[in-house]
Amino acid sequence: MMTEQAHMSDLAIPPGEYLEEVLEEMGVSQAELARRMGRPAQAINEILKGDKAITSETALQLEQVVGVPAHVWSNLESSYRLVIAKKVDEKKAEEEIDVVSSYPYLELSKLGLVQKTQSKIDRVKELRKFFGVSSLFNIGEVKEYAPAFRQVEKDSTSHEALAAWLRAGHIIASGKEVNELDLAKLNRCLTDIKALTFEADPNVMLDKLSSLLASCGVALVLIPHFPKTYTTGATFWIEKNKAVIMMSLRGSWSDIFWFSLMHEIGHILFHDKRATFLENGRSDRQYMKQEEEADLFAQETLIPKKEYENFVSACDFRRSSIEKFANKVGIFPGIVTGRLQFDGLLPHTAHHHRIRFKWKKA
Repeated sequence: MMTEQAHMSDLAIPPGEYLEEVLEEMGVSQAELARRMGRPAQAINEILKGDKAITSETALQLEQVVGVPAHVWSNLESSYRLVIAKKVDEKKAEEEIDVVSSYPYLELSKLGLVQKTQSKIDRVKELRKFFGVSSLFNIGEVKEYAPAFRQVEKDSTSHEALAAWLRAGHIIASGKEVNELDLAKLNRCLTDIKALTFEADPNVMLDKLSSLLASCGVALVLIPHFPKTYTTGATFWIEKNKAVIMMSLRGSWSDIFWFSLMHEIGHILFHDKRATFLENGRSDRQYMKQEEEADLFAQETLIPKKEYENFVSACDFRRSSIEKFANKVGIFPGIVTGRLQFDGLLPHTAHHHRIRFKWKKA
């Protein structure tokens, strides 16, 4: 009996079913068991039917009365209740199937962050693990993902896709080794970062940029743009002394990349470590103030205001003039062109020195 039960203790069978077998073998009735345990007959009947759980106290009483160790009863009960809970969870997962399509599952699978599968139920379970939630309905309430649901870029923005993009950044950044965050060093490195704007091969540039930022305590994460996220960059902190800059590779113009990068660096240098800054994020006054500050920092760092105003006052925006000015301020000429286009001083058809990056797979 004991050897057989030790083997059976890992099986997910109703404890009451096994108890019935034990009582039958002993020739003991339910009523007699109740008298021996000092328990109401109804309680014993409910245990046998599985309506009442075997508590630790009951398990000890059963050990004393029928000779089967208390841990066996506890294990049987735990296994049985877990199986029931899993069945309930399966039902809940079925209710979440309809929201799976809101998440960029294909893009996440390409990054190896979820398993490739066509099963909708399996996708629910994979996304739960990916987000670290017990239900996909909980995602919007999690602090880490909340900024994605406050995004105001467009009515067609997919907040779920943006939350997935942010989560992917958190996971990838967690695996990156960087030095302790050093804001003074990051500020000193701005000149070296600007020098990288002249690197024609974006993949070589990214390797150098990642190393430079890592030395300052900043993890650079590049993840392809997810459909309907409309976001180029984001900044957040995953540890007290580890900042993260996410870039989405949205579009391919180098000047947009560099402006967005400097914008995110501005957030790291000057703003709240408890916040997640998303391009075109929420519209409250304090957040917009910080966004404007980051914009001004990026503009001033890339092209100093006084020098830019002097250049603009001459009204000479020929290709050669742009190149000459860019070399003077130590920035790639295409960035000057992009600034002129943004300010409405140069038509968007005049792409003097502007280049598109061809990225390697992220």
